[in-house]
Amino acid sequence: MSEPIRILVLCTGNSCRSQMAEGFLRELGGGRFEAHSAGTEPSERVHPLAVKAMAEVGIDISAQEPKDLGVYDDEEFDLVITVCDGAKQSCPMFLGARENVHWSLEDPAEAEGTEEERMVVFRGIRDEIRRRVEHLIETGEALNDEGEPVQIG
Repeated sequence: MSEPIRILVLCTGNSCRSQMAEGFLRELGGGRFEAHSAGTEPSERVHPLAVKAMAEVGIDISAQEPKDLGVYDDEEFDLVITVCDGAKQSCPMFLGARENVHWSLEDPAEAEGTEEERMVVFRGIRDEIRRRVEHLIETGEALNDEGEPVQIG
């Protein structure tokens, strides 16, 4: 068996989007991927509604922890995916990657309203991340926001 494809998913707080993507890559990837996530300003914990949204689809991310991007300074990755909403946030840069792709995704942590109203936002982001991860698993390519494929592995 060949070495797993190393993927790092980055955002600012590493509490929602990147954690969900890491969870999907680990669970759906069938061992083909070594998934990690990090942020430039990591939160203290994974957002409870991200944990809840992922549990709804049978994936437990409750043991995952936000990490600072610096822990990966000396590592190389086959693919780095940034998941910031470009209009609102500055995405981190990571130079130790063979390929980079950006997914502009709204930060569900910023959702307002009742818990159920906020869960609607978390579910929408979760489902979009799942769609993109499933495409990556099925085709071996990550689509950027313009729909252009980036080959990995």
